[in-house]
Amino acid sequence: MDTQTTLTSGERRAILALGSLYSFRMLGLFMVLPVLGIYAVDLPGATPEKLGIALGAYGLTQACLQLPLGWLSDRIGRLPIVVAGLCLFIAGSLVAAGAETIHGIIAGRFLQGAGAIAAALTALAADSTRESQRTKAMAVIGASVGLSFVMAIVLGPVIASSLGLQGVFLVTAALGAVGLVIVLTVLPKNAPKAAAIADGDWAADHVFGGRLPVLYASVFLLHGLMMATFLIIPATLVNTFDFAASEHWKIYLLTVVLSIPPALLIMRMGRGGEDPRSALSLAIIALVGGILVALLAPNLTTVGVGLCFMFVGINALEAILPATVTRVAPGRLRGTALGIFATCQFLGIFVGGALAGFILSAGGSQAVAGLAGFLALAWLIALWRRPFTPVIAAVFHE
Repeated sequence: MDTQTTLTSGERRAILALGSLYSFRMLGLFMVLPVLGIYAVDLPGATPEKLGIALGAYGLTQACLQLPLGWLSDRIGRLPIVVAGLCLFIAGSLVAAGAETIHGIIAGRFLQGAGAIAAALTALAADSTRESQRTKAMAVIGASVGLSFVMAIVLGPVIASSLGLQGVFLVTAALGAVGLVIVLTVLPKNAPKAAAIADGDWAADHVFGGRLPVLYASVFLLHGLMMATFLIIPATLVNTFDFAASEHWKIYLLTVVLSIPPALLIMRMGRGGEDPRSALSLAIIALVGGILVALLAPNLTTVGVGLCFMFVGINALEAILPATVTRVAPGRLRGTALGIFATCQFLGIFVGGALAGFILSAGGSQAVAGLAGFLALAWLIALWRRPFTPVIAAVFHE
């Protein structure tokens, strides 16, 4: 068993490169979120329904293609999938930038999503690190996504006010190009290639057996609850607490920063070959507890406290969940398992937003909070049914 606790130079280089790639790519995507519904409303053909499709189109194609592209990365290697996916992402950004109707925006967003490389990137990070260092790699990647979100919330409106929605998509394309340069020049040239899969190796019980389903469900619930919360909280800040939308980035930035130290402590509990259930449970309690506090808060300060706890759970889960998948999934099918994982993540985004909107209109934020509490209880019960062991991986004698 690997007892080393420090990263090698090769691991450090790969992690930093992949974290930067995630950051540039996600920064471009997140910048669209706070501006699309405002700046696209006057485009020919724009309706509320089509604006919703334009916003969600990326997630839909991501959910559909994560699994097949993750599986393909097991067959032909990670880097070809990453390069092709970034090219599609850049092409989709340029199509959206040149669009003169809402239908062109929709087409560009679908094409952006066709570059579904999250599973291949996560598998590459796992391939490039030892098991004892894998949670660190996922923590860097998770932190880069969180930082990108905060930066995007600030930069998106600023760029749109100066260059319009077209400018936002052009900057997104440029950030995708920077990511492509990182892949071609910074990532180690000897990045590990996925092991060849022999005929008969693939079986449904290898990627759906053991404790993998509860990990798939966990990332679905994590992102579903995130979307439900962010559907409600921004409007609450404006309408209930008279907190201007232009100032929201301040409370997000502060609460994310404050959440990092406790999140790191939880991540340490779930690293290496230890049973991750205690760490996952603490993260789930922080996530859902924070959501309940934020949704039911009587004042702005309490909302901030809730958001801080929520971000503790998000940061910890974003690091521990994919690291645990890489431990319990067969190495030769790691990309396939991570493809399923990423598919559940994007489905959670879609379902969480849609379901929360329906429940909100029917029963208000209290009903959403009640559902979140029920899901947390079911989540914890499923998590503690059996311990996590990498039994499946032994099938391939790794």
